[in-house]
Amino acid sequence: MGLSLSSCLKDTCEATTTYAAFEPVYVSADDFRQPIQAAAPRSLEEPGKIYVFQDYLFINERHKGIHVIDNSNPASPQPVSFIEIPGNVDMAVRGNLLYADNYVDVVSIDISNPAAPVFAGRSEAVIPHFGIDPELGFLVEYKETEITQEVECSAYPGSSFRDGTLIFIDMASNEFDIATTSAANDFSNGASQTGQGGSMARFTLAMDHLYIVDDNSLRVLALSTPERPELINTTGLGWGIETIFPLGDKLFIGSQTGMYIVDISTPSQPEYLSVFTHANACDPVYVDGDIAYVTLRDGTECQTFTNQLDVVDVSDLLSPRLIRSFDMHNPHGLSKSGDALFICENEQGVKVFDAAVAEEVGNRQIAHLKGFQAYDIITISSQKLAIVVGDDGLFQYDISNPEAPERLSNLMSL
Repeated sequence: MGLSLSSCLKDTCEATTTYAAFEPVYVSADDFRQPIQAAAPRSLEEPGKIYVFQDYLFINERHKGIHVIDNSNPASPQPVSFIEIPGNVDMAVRGNLLYADNYVDVVSIDISNPAAPVFAGRSEAVIPHFGIDPELGFLVEYKETEITQEVECSAYPGSSFRDGTLIFIDMASNEFDIATTSAANDFSNGASQTGQGGSMARFTLAMDHLYIVDDNSLRVLALSTPERPELINTTGLGWGIETIFPLGDKLFIGSQTGMYIVDISTPSQPEYLSVFTHANACDPVYVDGDIAYVTLRDGTECQTFTNQLDVVDVSDLLSPRLIRSFDMHNPHGLSKSGDALFICENEQGVKVFDAAVAEEVGNRQIAHLKGFQAYDIITISSQKLAIVVGDDGLFQYDISNPEAPERLSNLMSL
């Protein structure tokens, strides 16, 4: 905030301040609880999260649906259909069923024929919302716009205020995160009945259940009726929950304040084990054996100026321990194949590190894939393949030699 004094004779003060204005977005049940439709393939525009199942890629088109891509030849990926799902951000696949969020619902899509997906069922109101207006419907998100204005100091309203239905937050403040969000192991078995999400996922399948994280809880959905998952448990975890990563009968859950470790050996009753705390920051997680790799990044929604990689010893699940932190540019999603750790560095692309010695990983960069924005990545060790998605589209690399990955293909965004 800049201040200017206008005169020595009169005490006046003007402030120029920039606010993020958050406008509520409502959707009525009648608008989105329509039969889910499959359509012809379309170009990527705002690609979001990715999911791999057998020879297919599923790429979220933010808040619009899912691209289905035949990736049997990674050098020539072929879009085969687009599933129109309003409000969609996340997905997971088990057998022939694709599970996806449809605002507050979870819909099930039969993908026996990926070129012609068919709506199979719906589980209503199993994903949290911010309230219901009897006339407008579900409040599902707040849309952000930036407003800069001059105000008199005496009228300066502070770091946040409400005007009608709008919420304003001073961009220079660190007051709170308005919820603008809507939810992995290395996948190497093409015959698996479940697929693989990226490190930014909020959905995961484990122990024959669907697990979903929202801003402050872990939700468990039973799949006894696969077409209509049933919400059977909600476990509170705090605030700022962002991502979920399964490893055997454990879940590693990233939040803006730390990494939670949860036991799901009794799948319907998750048990909190411990938390590794860190500075406020957005926090994807990837776990390999006894080592967890946690990327922390800054940004408006992340409330911090921290950009780093934390390497955490999780050999004792009740007492995770920081091994070392390394400075990064703006790390997002990450994945690991063998001893190579791949980190998406936003507009700087993907950086590759030798992780053979965890204590030195951040000092051992061995490759840099440039020329595109990178949001998330999945590696498939058996195919020596890295799949990257970001604002610029889909990029695939042969990682047989991690020190010199070779680009196989790309599908550019419009």
